[in-house]
Amino acid sequence: LETIKVGDKAPDFVLKDQDGKVHKLSDYRGQRVIVYYFPKADTPG
Repeated sequence: LETIKVGDKAPDFVLKDQDGKVHKLSDYRGQRVIVYYFPKADTPG
């Protein structure tokens, strides 16, 4: 896994949301995107 530095473009990735819908970063090209990560329930953050 490469380290991303400030100013680097984010690598394309695919994630499922809480409803099971698949989202690909490249689908949002040209738009502002916020990706929020949080720890799994009952685990240390």
